Amino acid sequence: MSGVNKPALVASDVDGTLLDPKVRVSERTARAVRAVADDTPFVLVTGRPPRWVPQVVDELGVAGIAVCSNGAVVYDAAADRVLHSAEMEPRLLRDAARELRAALPGCTFAVERSTRRARDDVADQFLAEASFHRTWPNRSIRVVEEEELFGRPAVKLMVLDEERPGTDLSSEVQDVLGARLCLTCSMGGGPVELSSPGVHKGSGLAAVVDALGVRRDEVIGFGDMPNDIPMLDWVGHGVAMRNAHPGVLEIADEITTCNGQDGVALVLERWWRSS
Repeated sequence: MSGVNKPALVASDVDGTLLDPKVRVSERTARAVRAVADDTPFVLVTGRPPRWVPQVVDELGVAGIAVCSNGAVVYDAAADRVLHSAEMEPRLLRDAARELRAALPGCTFAVERSTRRARDDVADQFLAEASFHRTWPNRSIRVVEEEELFGRPAVKLMVLDEERPGTDLSSEVQDVLGARLCLTCSMGGGPVELSSPGVHKGSGLAAVVDALGVRRDEVIGFGDMPNDIPMLDWVGHGVAMRNAHPGVLEIADEITTCNGQDGVALVLERWWRSS
C-alpha cells in the first residue's frame, strides 16, 4: 500500500477487527483511532445494533457516525440518534419465515428492530422465539410468540438451526429465498442474518461517504467476516485481518496482522502517528 494516498475516510468493522480477542479496544488501537479522528472521519461499520455501539465508543474515545445492523441503520453516536433505517415489513418477514420453516424444519427466528436512540428500551429491540433463545442464549433477547415477533417492521431477521452452524445454514437459506433478502453471517457459528434487498455494509457505508462528500477511492476499510465483504469490495482499499474468514482474505487488497496484534492500528500508523 506504499503508493496509496492518505485516506480521506476510515471505516472499520468492530468484532474480530477493531476489538481484540477479549472484546476490548487496546490502548494502541484507541490511540490510533483518536489520531485519525482529529482530522479525518472515522466510521464504525458493524453487524451490531446501535445499542452495542456506546460501549465501543467509550473505549475508543471517539463518537461519530456508525453504520449498524449490517448497513440497515445509520447511527449518530455523539447525539445518540438513529439517522436512517432500512426496514423489512411484517408481511415480508412472515413470508420468509414460513418458507424457511417449510424447507428447513427446525429453524428458528429472531428480529432486530430499530428505535430512535440506542439507549431506548432493549426489550423492544431484540425479540426471538423461545427455541432461538434456547439455541443462542442472550440476555438482551425478549422471548415472544410468532404473532408479535413478525408484527412490526424489523431491520434484521436472524435464522438459527441447532443442527447446522450459521455458515453451513447460509447456502440453504439462500436457496430458499434467492435474492429477495440480503443474506450474510457476522460470526462463526452464529445466526444467518437477513436484511432488505441491497442492504449490506457496503450500501450503508456508501450512503455515509456520499453525505460527507468523500470519494469512494479515498476510503480505506477493515474487516474479518463474510458480512464485511461488500464493504471491502466497495472501498478504495480493503484490508483484511490475518484472523479473517477465508472469503475475506481472498478479496482483500491487503492483509494486516490479527485483531489481537493491533492490525488496524498497524495500518493507520502509516499516516497518523499518535503521541
